[in-house]
Amino acid sequence: MPRLSTLYLFSYNTLQAIGWATAFFIIISHFIPTKSFNGAYAAAGDLVCLLQTSSFLEVIHGAIGLVPSGVLLPLMQWGGRTHFVLAIVRQIHEVQELPPVFIAFVAWSIGEVIRYSHYAFNCIGSCPAWLMYLRYTAFIVVYPVGVAFGEMWLMYEALPFIKAKNLYANHFNNKLPFSYYSFVVGLLVVYPFLWLKLYLHLFKQRQSKLRKKHEKKH
Repeated sequence: MPRLSTLYLFSYNTLQAIGWATAFFIIISHFIPTKSFNGAYAAAGDLVCLLQTSSFLEVIHGAIGLVPSGVLLPLMQWGGRTHFVLAIVRQIHEVQELPPVFIAFVAWSIGEVIRYSHYAFNCIGSCPAWLMYLRYTAFIVVYPVGVAFGEMWLMYEALPFIKAKNLYANHFNNKLPFSYYSFVVGLLVVYPFLWLKLYLHLFKQRQSKLRKKHEKKH
């Protein structure tokens, strides 16, 4: 009989996979008839915000030892994406219709459907070989596209609006020696380096997981 923790992780990952698949379907369904990159946030923004925010559970999973991921890397990914979608996209209406939002949401959706499906199948001990290969291969393209042409491009486009609105002035200007605008500029500088840490970690996982799969076959 499966342990309660296994049932919980299977349920969590299955729900996340279904949620991201739904977000992807909504975005593409809106794109096909309009042939426009505009409207991704209007169509699926609330769902993406919910899914991304709830993924903080993965930081907790690592912290309490439910999964072997640790805390730092899940927290970095959760923090970067949640800041992007909640602090910038959701708060600045002028950027919600821009192409980078579409690119980020589609890249996230593809990556997360694969990732959560892989985790869910692993929970029941029957992950198909093709899904494992996809999990440790698709990220090579999906992740950099989502980061460079989605998250970073959008943050750059948002800078004039952040400055004009003096966004989060009560939290930054009054309590910290720099503005939120300066924070985002600094974030854009370090973003590639922070992301590279996650990216290289995935390559190490890819080498390890696919090698083990190859050794089992032989």
